[in-house]
Amino acid sequence: MSASIQALTLDLEKDGWETSRGFMKREVLYPELNERLDPKEAAFIILKILYAGICGSDRGIWKRQAFSEMIHTSLKREGKRMRILGHEFLGEVVAAGSQVEHLYGIKEGDMVTGDSHVTCGKCLQCRTGMQEVCQDQLILGISIDGVFAEYVKLPARNLWRVDTGAVRPEICAIYDPIGNAVHALTSLELRGATVAIFGCGQIGLFSIALARRYGASLIIGIDTDRSQLDMAKALGAHHTIKIERKDKAHEYAADTEVVEAIKGITRGKGVNIAMEMAGFNSSVNNCLEAVRPGGHVVFFGIKDGDFVITNFSRMVMKGITIHNIIGRQIFNTWHTMHRLLSDVSNGLQDDIWNIILRGGNGTVIPLSAFTPELLEQKMAEHPKLIFDMQK
Repeated sequence: MSASIQALTLDLEKDGWETSRGFMKREVLYPELNERLDPKEAAFIILKILYAGICGSDRGIWKRQAFSEMIHTSLKREGKRMRILGHEFLGEVVAAGSQVEHLYGIKEGDMVTGDSHVTCGKCLQCRTGMQEVCQDQLILGISIDGVFAEYVKLPARNLWRVDTGAVRPEICAIYDPIGNAVHALTSLELRGATVAIFGCGQIGLFSIALARRYGASLIIGIDTDRSQLDMAKALGAHHTIKIERKDKAHEYAADTEVVEAIKGITRGKGVNIAMEMAGFNSSVNNCLEAVRPGGHVVFFGIKDGDFVITNFSRMVMKGITIHNIIGRQIFNTWHTMHRLLSDVSNGLQDDIWNIILRGGNGTVIPLSAFTPELLEQKMAEHPKLIFDMQK
């Protein structure tokens, strides 16, 4: 009989989507490789998860605000009712299929992180270097079982070896979300640009830290949370603006006071680049209003449901270029990110650890200590959290 391990899960039958909130710790079976039963497992590995990051997507699932359709559809396809959650990780390879080292140069004992998008490798996008928009992709912890477990089975092609001597292990575990910010910012020319970042959660904060290092001349951070704006300032934002939450009746409309404040800072022009990192309808319209004519808007934040675009014609009349960013460029983004984080002279790794992760003070949670109540409290206190999966 297979041994059992601890995992953080969502069971649609026991928990329900509409009637529950959060994750539940449950025992699941230890994963096994069986090439005789499934020859494709020759290219899979078993990973001992050391650290696992909690993403904004996980918060959306926690609150039942995001990925409902993908979770329901994928579980129905698999004939299952329970999903193991999570997609950011650092782990040690403890078993590898017979083809893994030959195909990917990965072997037992290697320390790896990896991309959360499990791509098909066969569609037009995959074959032409656009794997991040693979038409048949699966996403760890959403449309396929994820990494909030002590041990997991993953395709080796998704893994990226890391040097935990150069980059501390807790940060290696969050290459995936740091890579979101790297992907977004390397899609544009930042040198000398004025940038407004709407939403100073984890990806927004990573984006502020990177924008400063990529040469932005002016960075404005906008958020509802004062403590996160303080972090934005510490990471290099030149200005911060506190925005008030919208009531239900006006939740899609732009905030005229915030837009005017941004135009005041930019001498009436608006910013060159407006980045939507929060996923709120009003934030989308704020970006479209705050960007200058001929400027660029980046949409990254995700929420389920329909959005209202007010004064639609201005997008055309202002000549705005819109960039929709998903995931990371596999593995070009990872190479860029590893070089940035390994270079101690730029201070990026220290800023992420000391400012965003607060030196691990309250932000690293042992799996053994997990309760829904504890995580709810920690999510209210910190923009970024990491599980220590072996404690």
